[in-house]
Amino acid sequence: MRPSTHQRIHRGIAWVILGGWGGFTVFLVLWVIMASLKSTRSLFGKPFEFPSAPAFVNYSKVWVTSHFGEYFLNSLMVVTASVIGLLVVALPAAYVLSRGKFRGRKALLNFFIFGMGIPIPLLFIPLVVMLSEIGLIDSLTGLTLVYLSVSLPFTIYVLQGFFSSLPSDLESAAVIDGCNDWQVFWHVMLPLAAPGAATVAILNFVGLWNEYQISLVLINAQEKRTLSLGIYSLMTSMQYSGGNWPGLFAGVTIVMVPTILIYIFLSDRMISGITMGGVK
Repeated sequence: MRPSTHQRIHRGIAWVILGGWGGFTVFLVLWVIMASLKSTRSLFGKPFEFPSAPAFVNYSKVWVTSHFGEYFLNSLMVVTASVIGLLVVALPAAYVLSRGKFRGRKALLNFFIFGMGIPIPLLFIPLVVMLSEIGLIDSLTGLTLVYLSVSLPFTIYVLQGFFSSLPSDLESAAVIDGCNDWQVFWHVMLPLAAPGAATVAILNFVGLWNEYQISLVLINAQEKRTLSLGIYSLMTSMQYSGGNWPGLFAGVTIVMVPTILIYIFLSDRMISGITMGGVK
């Protein structure tokens, strides 16, 4: 059945809007990368021309002098540990909330949904007090635990919906074959939920990689900063040391590269996980 003229017009408008937004985004990313390879004079004198002699020294200065190498490792360790911890905790919790039959299940699920609506700034004072009491303030371990905690409601909510969409026939067949609850989860349901797990892992990795507010409140020591704090410190230092804008753009590029690579190589898996989870 061919779409009507009205549908074709709406589809064309949607493609124009999406294409324009996508093209504008790609232009900004390429311009930032191009700007990071220029000198300050070339950047302000000819902002839209390709650099005749790419200044890769901007990256080496930011990586070494501005300690972005240390910040990169800090972010990588914290975000990776947070995502792994989220999957370990959220996968069995979401499975129980979606398949279990016990009193208070809906209330517990609503509790996690309610956690998604709490503004992060409201948690700053309680988090600082709690982490100070247990000696984890200004530490990467404390930051990892906070990242895991604030990301848990969203992760459980998404995975719960994904587990609910899976067919129950295989689960019933495994029980008939003599599997206990843990074996059903580990050998049957978890492999089926792999696309959903990959989706929440990618979304949480990208979100935590670019997170700024929580790390700004909880981290003070320079050697424990994440990349987002590194960008902030680089911008602050420019007020006193002059405008090293190419160095700033080099830092922004270092922050962008991992998330861009994730979207390039894993976007298909993420989209398939979202669409599979939405089919009931």
